[in-house]
Amino acid sequence: MSKKVAIFWPGDYRSKPNEWALALSRETTEQLVAALRKLGRSPYVIQDYLTRPDQAIAQLGPIDDPVVGVFVHWTYAPHTVDGVVGKENPLLLASNFSGTWPGLVALLNTGASLESVGRSASRVWTDAPDWTADARFMDRLDEWCSTGQIRYDTRELHGADAIAPAAAATALKVLAAIRQQRILALMLGDTSMGMINGYFGPRVLYKIGFSEHKVDQAWLIDRVKTVSNARVDQAFRFVQDKGVVFHWKEADAEDFTAEATREQLRGYLAVLDLLDEFKADCLGWQYQLGLLKLLPPSDFAEGLLNSHARPEGNGHAVMTSTEADQGNLIPMELMKRVLESKGLPGAVMFHDVRWGAKHDGRFLWVLLNSGSCGAYAFNHDVKSLQGVHSYRQPAGYFPVPGGTFTGVSLAGPITWARAWLDRTGQPVMELGRGESVSLPEDVREAWWRGTTRQWPFMAADLGCSMETIMAHYMSNHIAVAYGDIFGAMVALSQSLGFKVRIMSSQPVAA
Repeated sequence: MSKKVAIFWPGDYRSKPNEWALALSRETTEQLVAALRKLGRSPYVIQDYLTRPDQAIAQLGPIDDPVVGVFVHWTYAPHTVDGVVGKENPLLLASNFSGTWPGLVALLNTGASLESVGRSASRVWTDAPDWTADARFMDRLDEWCSTGQIRYDTRELHGADAIAPAAAATALKVLAAIRQQRILALMLGDTSMGMINGYFGPRVLYKIGFSEHKVDQAWLIDRVKTVSNARVDQAFRFVQDKGVVFHWKEADAEDFTAEATREQLRGYLAVLDLLDEFKADCLGWQYQLGLLKLLPPSDFAEGLLNSHARPEGNGHAVMTSTEADQGNLIPMELMKRVLESKGLPGAVMFHDVRWGAKHDGRFLWVLLNSGSCGAYAFNHDVKSLQGVHSYRQPAGYFPVPGGTFTGVSLAGPITWARAWLDRTGQPVMELGRGESVSLPEDVREAWWRGTTRQWPFMAADLGCSMETIMAHYMSNHIAVAYGDIFGAMVALSQSLGFKVRIMSSQPVAA
């Protein structure tokens, strides 16, 4: 392999996140340069963030040397993928494994996006203060420099095993309902923020029991005008009576007011009308980036839709995938149907795999996303919104004031899932068992404030090692349900045509 190694910075399209992460990008690059030089390589750095696909094409396309992307904050996958797709030079995605800015999130999304278009890449990460002192990191970097790829342990990756009769019966019941009436997903725009791995499209959806109906989310700018003040007043009383705590006009959120929440509820009601008009079963909501400066954030509305207790509701949650990510929407809807077929609340949470650390000798992931986590995670009560807090979405991301839908997830066993497309176009259902863990308050607050305190929090053991998630997981997003519906999800996924891949440190029993 060539001694020369190019280093590049994939970036966010928005300028403010890039400004926030600039010092960390420089520091991380210095660590990477030192590590490469220690291995006898000659690194050079492509200046400035790549913030658009055309920049990736222009800057990365002509390079035939091995290339390393530095992931220390949120970046859009096309800012890497579009410049390297169709090429075969060795590609490495490197992250500092920090929760401060979601660099891990970007690495996982970009890795999955590259896989979906058939572009090989390796991943490497470290949280060491001195990267050259991390022996495992240096061994992996050396392997990549020598061979152009990194091999990872696959012992925690499993295929599906025999299905228990009760789980198979539940899956057959859900499958029969889908065969009788396929699932219709209302899509408010395509996936946002460059999540190439998050869009399946009708050619794949039709085969697995889903259809999509796309509605330009620009409709919402007009549709919110048709929602009466009386409906907004009633919705506003509902969320207050059901227990939501609003953090209006707090420090650094002076522009977050009751009126901002009312406008978010107006958006919720407009989307509710669209769902009713098209008789859709579930929802993908793009929001970013097109509505950032035009409407308040969609997060409070998304949280309500994913909750059983909601204005003008029917006692059931509407599975809503933030950023219109179909790779999460599909398992969320299937998990909801499995839960309800077992007589359980159809509550499924949407999260980012944000960061993680050890607590009491056990590695726990911080699952944290600005959008679609429903109230059930915080209270296990389908009739209440107790435990829900709404803070102003950080202004650097969301210029129009509006609140989040957040809280602390309760402890309990979980089933998690993610759908993705492999390089052949085959839909894959990733599945696992795990546990939502209650942390001491001081630990939880330290972890939460080290990420984004305004967003919903879950500390989760995903049932496999951190190494397996970092090396093999094919998304930045994850769908989480309380309880053990693992076997039924395996059976249902297989019946719908998914290849099933299970991540588990224990022997697999469905």
